[in-house]
Amino acid sequence: MTTPTTPPAGPPARGRRRAPSRMERAAGRAAALQRPRVLLALLLLLALTCVMLLDGYLRAEVGGDQRVRTGASASDVPEDVLDGGPILSFPGGQATTVSVPDKTIVLTFDDGPDPTWTPQVLDILEKYDVPGTFFLVGSMVSRHPGIVRDMVEQGNEVGVHTFTHVDLSYQSQARVTREIEQTQLALAGAAGITTTLFRAPYSSQTDAIDDYSWPVYESLGQDGYTSVFIDTDSDDWKRPGVSKIVEWATPEDGEGASVLFHDAGGERSQTIEALPKYIEKMKAKGYTFTTVSGATAEQRPASGAPDSTGSGDGLQAAHHEATGATLYEGKALIAAVAVAEWTVPALSAGLVIVGVAVMGRFALMLVLARRHHRRRNGRRFGWGPLVTGPVSVIVPAYNEKECIEATLRSLARSTHPIEIIVVDDGSTDGTADIAESLGLPGVRVVRQANAGKPAALNNGVRHARYDIVVMMDGDTVFEPDTVRHLVQPFADPSVGAVAGNAKVGNRRTLIGAWQHIEYVMGFNLDRRMYDLLRCMPTIPGAIGAFRREAVLQAGGMSDDTLAEDTDITIALHRAGWRVVYEEHARAWTEAPGSLGQLWSQRYRWSYGTMQALWKHRRSLTDKGPSGRFGRVGMPLVVLFQVVTPLFAPLIDVFTLYSMLFVDFRAALLAWLAVLGVQLVCAAYAFRLDREKYRYLLMMPLQQLAYRQMMYLVLIHSCVTALTGGRLRWQKLKRTGEVGTGAGAG
Repeated sequence: MTTPTTPPAGPPARGRRRAPSRMERAAGRAAALQRPRVLLALLLLLALTCVMLLDGYLRAEVGGDQRVRTGASASDVPEDVLDGGPILSFPGGQATTVSVPDKTIVLTFDDGPDPTWTPQVLDILEKYDVPGTFFLVGSMVSRHPGIVRDMVEQGNEVGVHTFTHVDLSYQSQARVTREIEQTQLALAGAAGITTTLFRAPYSSQTDAIDDYSWPVYESLGQDGYTSVFIDTDSDDWKRPGVSKIVEWATPEDGEGASVLFHDAGGERSQTIEALPKYIEKMKAKGYTFTTVSGATAEQRPASGAPDSTGSGDGLQAAHHEATGATLYEGKALIAAVAVAEWTVPALSAGLVIVGVAVMGRFALMLVLARRHHRRRNGRRFGWGPLVTGPVSVIVPAYNEKECIEATLRSLARSTHPIEIIVVDDGSTDGTADIAESLGLPGVRVVRQANAGKPAALNNGVRHARYDIVVMMDGDTVFEPDTVRHLVQPFADPSVGAVAGNAKVGNRRTLIGAWQHIEYVMGFNLDRRMYDLLRCMPTIPGAIGAFRREAVLQAGGMSDDTLAEDTDITIALHRAGWRVVYEEHARAWTEAPGSLGQLWSQRYRWSYGTMQALWKHRRSLTDKGPSGRFGRVGMPLVVLFQVVTPLFAPLIDVFTLYSMLFVDFRAALLAWLAVLGVQLVCAAYAFRLDREKYRYLLMMPLQQLAYRQMMYLVLIHSCVTALTGGRLRWQKLKRTGEVGTGAGAG
């Protein structure tokens, strides 16, 4: 029987090109809108990755190298360098060393700046009117630019101590150049200067130069750098006690010295306590304090070294004003590091929250799913008197020629009395004709111009003869007892809708198997939990039953969102109806068979869910049943279906980061532990649904590939929600595989 509500469109005239339908035009506009949003989502992920890599680089987790060379030969190093003073330069390409004048101390500090200890050192130097020379680690400079700015303004001198504190004798020329240049950029961004002073990490006196480090000093000397070594080492990093630090830092017999202290790199309270005592002792002995540039200037007439062209006074002669690209690149580096310094700790805190939420969700699902199963399958449980009256089954269909026959024949085998209403939504492939040609009893075909799934469902409700309507998709196959099980909860007059148990029929492919795991573990365990909490958020479009009265009271199926099933379910909750889950009412649906179709479907689902939540946001402040859903169901849905999945990639990103740059074994064990918890949940879900466990063998691969795609889809949906956008009912390509028995196995 056919009931056309609008005349079907006739075939196009011969020789004329058919004009695109409204659906096709909407799909074209939607596709054009989505491309930049997908790009924006990918750019956000790229930005997150870059921020993490930058933060790891700053902390020497990315590209870090802890090797320190010892005991190497020095046969290629000139003797006058090995026996010379602590200040090494290459005027005219010739290695020249300069010693610190007698009765003079060059106070040098390594490994800073540190936010705890460096400011205290600066306060001591300012109090005693003593200048210092600080050899700074570029990564620390970029993280604490304000300290460096104060340091320079106070009259102290700064030098390069590499960007990540690596032994340069192990590094390539490109890495050496990068370490120096990045530190210069950090200095430019922090204090507006660059410097010609350099001290290599792990260096000491000139007699420790070996054949591997000498080429580095030569190369840097050719670039105009002055390498600074030490005469006297306080060994404060050993924390030997204040008196020992002062003793070891004191030069012998009134000699001048380049003295090494540390203002970072560990606990430096002994250094802070020893420094005033040391300054007072040296001043009492008649010593003066200067910087490296100051000492070089005093010795220049004797050494013949050329004058530096630095800016500022003699104590900061090594400094040069940063200008042009160097200055702006430096400021950009400081800004990027500031973003990383704020973002990564925030993400780390988010990771803890997400981890707790994920584990809490697993625990809650297991506990409530078990309680739900025991309660609903107990001998004494019943919804009330058996529901035996006929019901209306609505099948909205748009270009379902591959599936419609299998769908209708499965309904014809129903053990419960039904009428079948096929609403053809302007199909162009003859779907309605196929439905009519089957000649099945109780089937009515209603034709309408293409208007979308919500309109098709509403049209079906208007044509329904019975008080209970079952809604399904045109690609879904019911078991003979599905409708009978699905309608039994309506024996309880408070029940307004029932969600059935949707199964993936085409599960023999890899993508199908992944979706099968997701359906059983995610969707159906979730529904058991939400059922007990009385806040079921979604009745699946593949299988759901409604009181016709409840649907009409809620205003019918709305096209305000892309997830009309979630929209109507929340509306029923707010109207005071109870929504339950019937696990024995099984429907076999054809899941997307390609990644492109899967992306399209899940994008519509996730974005539609966000739209529905936003549409019903007033339930948060409502009273009565609406308020109960708003304050119980809404937060759970937002937490478990939006926030947790949105930030769940942090777990994978941090795990991968840890595997590559921190501790591979520990990160792998943590990942396997989380996977083990998920496997336990999945195995229990499979047991409840009496599914075959062999599909769980694909779960590790699902976590590595499929889940990442779902993350991208959700991020895409969030970007769309933030930028605005709207899609029409999307049509997936069908194969009819479920109907031919090729699916489940």
